[in-house]
Formats: sequence, structure tokens, C-alpha cells
Amino acid sequence: MTHDLIVIGAGPAGMAAAFTASSLGLKTVLLDEQPGAGGQIYQNVTQADANVAALLGPDYMHGRALADQLIRSAVEVRHGALVWDVARDLTVTALQGTRSFELRAPQLIAATGAMERASPLPGWTLPGVLNAGAAQIALKRAAAVPSVPVVLAGAGPLLLLVACQLLDAGVVVAGIVETSPSANRMVALRYLPAALAAPEYLLKGLRMMRRLRSAGIPWFTRATDLVVEGKAQTEALRFCSGGHSHRIEAGVVLLHHGVVPNTQLTRLLRVEHEWDDAQLAWSPRVNAWGQTSLAGFRVAGDGTSIAGALAAEASGAIAAIGAAHALQRLSDTQRDQRAAPALRALARQLRIRPFLDALYRPPQWINTPSDETVVCRCEEVTAGRVREMARLGCQGPNQTKFFSRCGMGPCQGRICGLGVTQILARELGKPPAEVGAYRIRAPLKPVPMSSLASIASTTHEGSMA
Repeated sequence: MTHDLIVIGAGPAGMAAAFTASSLGLKTVLLDEQPGAGGQIYQNVTQADANVAALLGPDYMHGRALADQLIRSAVEVRHGALVWDVARDLTVTALQGTRSFELRAPQLIAATGAMERASPLPGWTLPGVLNAGAAQIALKRAAAVPSVPVVLAGAGPLLLLVACQLLDAGVVVAGIVETSPSANRMVALRYLPAALAAPEYLLKGLRMMRRLRSAGIPWFTRATDLVVEGKAQTEALRFCSGGHSHRIEAGVVLLHHGVVPNTQLTRLLRVEHEWDDAQLAWSPRVNAWGQTSLAGFRVAGDGTSIAGALAAEASGAIAAIGAAHALQRLSDTQRDQRAAPALRALARQLRIRPFLDALYRPPQWINTPSDETVVCRCEEVTAGRVREMARLGCQGPNQTKFFSRCGMGPCQGRICGLGVTQILARELGKPPAEVGAYRIRAPLKPVPMSSLASIASTTHEGSMA
């Protein structure tokens, strides 16, 4: 064993898990692929200049306080460390620079966060089409914004937030096209009383809507039949809304239909997962302390279920306390006492989630695109080809991958995985939970062959010693 605890990911959950564990006396190492702490939500927060900080606001700058707390702790932090394999004995293999290395601990916390849900629709592979989150990352990392008119399409709080941030940065926002079906509102009303217990989120949403409407931005709701037009480059977004066809000219189209847990690592370790019908995504099955079905392996933050940055922070602390208890550094009473504030904070953050999940549930057509629409961008496999695989007898994504190469590209099924599961489920007349998901194997991301030699040489040197 090299450490008591290994934490993967330096977003809010990972940072909180690492410095909480260190404060409890655990020898802790934090591995993160990025050059600095923050994850996607707080990306580049320690280096952001005053102008970017002002644009992104106090919610973003909260990440600097977490990063500062991490720096002051005794945590061993390894930035630029790409974790590409984890064995079931919790041996972690990562690439840093040109060399790979291995670490092992009795407790492992994965805080790998979330990914934006793919929005496969005609034209989404054109240059100029991005996820809304990608545009926000460009703003955080490089203070870069589009120089051409932008249209935002989809649904969810992030769509509105990015629209406000781009507007404040001087970008021409040509339109907002919301795709949430009208039925979502009726379902969401059932959860409104609980959401009112977290009024700050509702007020924040209302302020963003007021800001965008006061700017006179064209705003369309319940949109369907979205098509990105263009030949070599994005030129416009065409869609139907209110019984009429519309077309908005724009050089950039930003798509967003929510975020989903990143389950690549949990799938690699073959832990139990369940289909979350509210969020239309897979999530690893965990207990109150983040423990999965594999002893010692815990998951914290949005990697378990989407709940936001503050919930992820609380979740990370709870998982670290659970790890300390498992290592007998805390008694049952001490564990419960230390975790009580974080548990209360998490419960508060979760109050609004059923309302948001219902209000912004993706429309059915996003999950079952037309036959000619590409769903696997890496291998250019269409939805029609996936349906053909089902008709030929493929009963799940892994058989479909074998016959069509869908999911075999560099992204390892991150982009197409959920869509393929749902297309097959509908075609086969089965629930997604029965259809299943891609089987993930190492390496999680491409690594150079030379990095493997560094592990072999280290192992050989150790055996010679």
C-alpha cells in the first residue's frame, strides 16, 4: 500500500474528500488530469483574472476557497495525472508526463463528476456546433468567447447560465430555443413545494430569465424538429415552435440537454449500477457513505447522481468520513458527529433536484433520433444502423459495438453510450436497465505505448532489488 486513500478528480467532491480525509489523519493522494484544481465547474479558478471572475460570478469563485483549503492541507496532489486503469484490488495506474505509475490504497474515492448529455440531431457534427458547457470551459480556461452570433438550444439551468455569461461578455445571442415538452411543467409542479424550501435556486433562475428577456433575445419554447443548417460550417438553426417553422442565423450553435454521471470508471470496476429514469442516465449504486458494491471503492459528487457543485462538495466530505471510519480511524459515534453538517448540507441541496429533473427532462426525440442522424461521432454510426443491429438480433450495446464499431472510438462510448442504450431499448421493447450499457475496459483514455514501458521497468527494478 502506498497511501490510506486515493482520490481521483479535483472538482468540488474530490477536493472536499481529499482535505477532509487528510484532516482525519489519512495519508491521502489526489490525482487529477487538469493542470490545476477545480474540475470542470471550477476550472482554472486559481488562475482566473478579475474580468473572467466577474463574468462567472461568486458561485464560480467559491471554488477558489476550496482550492486554497486543499493547498493548505497535507494532501499529496498530483496534477496532470491521467488515470487510465484501476484494478479491483484498487491499484490505480496513471500517466503523468511521459511515464505511467501505480498507486494502491485500501480506500479509493472516485470524484470524476459529470458529462454533458449528447444531443444528436441533424447537423450536430458540423463545425460550429458545441455543447454549452464547452463554451463555458473556453471562457474559464482562456477567456475565449465566440465572435459570431450564437443560438442556444436545449433545456436546463446551465443553458440559461451560459447565455447570461456570453451576453455579459459581449457575445451576440441570436436566440434561445428551449426543447422541454409542455408536459414537463405539469409533472414538475408536484415537486414545487419541496423546491420552495431552497428558494435561492428558484430566485437565481428567475433572475437569469429576467436578464435574458430584458435584453430582447428571441426566446422559443417547446421546440421540436431541430436541424443545424450549413455546408462546411454552421449557418443557422431551423426548428418548429408554436405550430410554426423558424430559422435563426448563427455561426455557433450551443446544445445542452443536461449533464449525466460519468460512469466510465465505475463501469470499468464492474460495480452495480441502476437506471435513473428521472435523469435518464446510469448511476452507480452507493450507500449513504458513497460505498459501492466493491469494498473500499467509493463514489462522490455528480458521479453518483447529478445534484450540483455544493452537493458534490458535501458528498465528498461524507465519502472521506466513511473511508476514515472503514479504516477504523473513527468510531460510529465520531463518524456520525463529523458527518452531520455535511449530511444536512447535502439534504438541503437535494430538495430542488426532483423539480429540476422533471422540469428539464430531455424530450423523447433526443434519446431516439432519426435514422440518418449520427449517434457515434467517432465511428460515424447512425441511429438507423443501431436499429438495424437490433433487428439483426443484437440485444445490447456490446453486441452492437461488435457488429457496427459503435462505441469503439477514442471517446470509448462516452458520447454515444446513453443514446445507444435508449435506441435499443425502444427498438427491442425493453427497459434500458435490461438492455444495459457498454462494457468498459482499460485504458480509459488513449495512452502512449512508451508509458507502459515505464511501469514494466519500475516493476522489474523492484523485483531485482
